[in-house]
Amino acid sequence: MNQLPERTDAVVIGGGVIGSSIACRLAEAGVGTVLLERGALGSGSSGTTAGVVRTYFPGKPLISSLAVRSLAAYHALAERTGIDLGLQRIGLLVLFTEDHQVQDFRHTQAAQQAAGVDVELVTAAEAARLNPLVDERTILAAAWSPEAYACDPAAIVRGYATAAQQAGAILRTETPVTGIDPDGRVHTPAGSIRADTVVCAAGPWAGTVAAMADVRLPVTTYPVDMLLTDTPSSAPSDPLPMTMHPSSLRIRSWGDRILVGMGRPAPDETRQAWLQRVSHHLGTAFPALAGNGLETGWSGDLDVSPDGMAFIGRDPARPFLYAAGFSGQGLCQAPAAGEIIRDLVLDKESWTDTSGLSTARCLSGSAETG
Repeated sequence: MNQLPERTDAVVIGGGVIGSSIACRLAEAGVGTVLLERGALGSGSSGTTAGVVRTYFPGKPLISSLAVRSLAAYHALAERTGIDLGLQRIGLLVLFTEDHQVQDFRHTQAAQQAAGVDVELVTAAEAARLNPLVDERTILAAAWSPEAYACDPAAIVRGYATAAQQAGAILRTETPVTGIDPDGRVHTPAGSIRADTVVCAAGPWAGTVAAMADVRLPVTTYPVDMLLTDTPSSAPSDPLPMTMHPSSLRIRSWGDRILVGMGRPAPDETRQAWLQRVSHHLGTAFPALAGNGLETGWSGDLDVSPDGMAFIGRDPARPFLYAAGFSGQGLCQAPAAGEIIRDLVLDKESWTDTSGLSTARCLSGSAETG
């Protein structure tokens, strides 16, 4: 049962939300597809997020357009498969504490709306109404985007994996890739398989996988820690929106508790010092949480690009495609990324201009196109 077929049209490396979405899109398009995952499905960066799919990405209308399309695809997947993806609309609140942040929003709002994003500027008082933990005296205004949903990332991975298998894809877990030959032969401990196209969707391991094929994929790993704290008695019974502060602090309801994220300790910072820094920002931005203890929720690695935007494209010299460097935003873009990779495999014009997603933008002197 675990033996790999001798050949296939496409091998997808990585079984997280990106890889499973790609495998589903390829298989449903009639492309013979084998997905290889080094561990369990969804065991990489897909399980490291705050579990929110949103459409508003400040300053990045291209990513916002992918997110808008992806959110629609999630609703369609839930309706088509009957799988509960845990989608619960909570909204997104982005707080502004400086005049230039408000001006930046005004300058980019039209581009965001053109990308299909529902977002508006709200007053500090309105922001405090939307999230009563916000101290309106500490902010100038906020961006409010109602189309943000809490979700179950594991259920999303299962949904796409199930749909991929139903369409004929072969999924192999606990099957790490150990080598990739120039002719498209992919090696694993379970054997080798020849593919017309290799697709790298390996998340934090994407750079290593690409290097096996002699492809440079400029992604790095970024460890993140998610924390939990108690919900104050003054908080409303309804879930709080995902709320982002300029300090990089972000919070949202997590069951009967509050999920807190603010990156990770700096290279020269102890974990205790980092926790104190998080606690300070938390108490300043959300006074009702001042003095609250912080507990470890979970941690993991994200695959990040130099500019925070994903790489989705193909190498010009070999049949090697990539979808990586999502910088913690992969859950919001996975369905659209699957469509883009499918269209590249089929040599079909995509629904959007994908040239800005190629690695060429970060590889000096590269002639690569995406």
